[in-house]
Amino acid sequence: MQRRRIGSSGLTTSPLALGTMTWSRDTDEVEAGAQLDMFLDAGGTMLDTAASYADGGSESLIGSLAGGTALRDEIQICTKAGIGRTSSGGVIDSSMSTMLSTLDASLKRLQTDHVDLWLVHAFDPATPLDETLQALEIAVTSGRARYVGVSNFPGWATARIATLASRPAITATQVEYSLLQRGIEREVAPAARALGMGIMAWSPLGRGVLTGKYRDGIPARSRAASDHLSGFVTPYLDRRYTGAIDALATAAEGLGTTPAEVALAWVLARQGVGAAVVGAHTADQLRVSLKAPDLQLPEVIVSALDEVTQPALGYPERR
Repeated sequence: MQRRRIGSSGLTTSPLALGTMTWSRDTDEVEAGAQLDMFLDAGGTMLDTAASYADGGSESLIGSLAGGTALRDEIQICTKAGIGRTSSGGVIDSSMSTMLSTLDASLKRLQTDHVDLWLVHAFDPATPLDETLQALEIAVTSGRARYVGVSNFPGWATARIATLASRPAITATQVEYSLLQRGIEREVAPAARALGMGIMAWSPLGRGVLTGKYRDGIPARSRAASDHLSGFVTPYLDRRYTGAIDALATAAEGLGTTPAEVALAWVLARQGVGAAVVGAHTADQLRVSLKAPDLQLPEVIVSALDEVTQPALGYPERR
């Protein structure tokens, strides 16, 4: 995989980042190690995790596989802070004290002294953006993070924190983006491009639905069959997405490839996208995704997929 630049920054990474949301919970150390070896052999560089993934278990597993070893020099680590868990459920907190204490805990689990990209995991309406930004600045000036960015921010907040920032700049925004979720095209993507931020697309396979594996039902070992992940997948099993999934399958058949490769190639070709974050249940599933950066979609295929998945626009985007 040939490296790409993330926005206008100096950060370059592989076009696919290896998502580790399920590591240590659904993906054990043996399977995670197999995926990591395959990813690195294919030229991949970026591992994507978060302090909240498996309550820190994902970061701990990455640390056991790569932290404190020569392998750490071969990989880039992106992690996130700002989503926590209390006895009453999840909570969003991007206050400076919480962000920095979470980062320190992440570094300890990852067995490293820095991360390559550190993101605010979600927009926190209760914390002033300049306070959150101060945490990002401290992380960079202290050497604990090389680059910083945001995740799941609405368009106005993306633009606001980027314009408030001087040094360090906001390098990236990580947002959900796929043929089934194109909402960022209304405001987030234009804001990111205008301000030099690179887009990292999470769930570019529509939470697994764009692989086509759910067309005939829910496989027993899939995320949709999982007690703790079914709610994450089922929104895209709605019948309104059937047309897009069928069109993707038809395109893949015509190209002699898989729906997953076509869906990923479509995302990677979108303006401003620096990387797509792909997770996999098994190394065999990952192997399919790793072919996508080499796939160039014919314009007629891109146009057809664009048309069938076009997001609804209203005022003020469309007058």
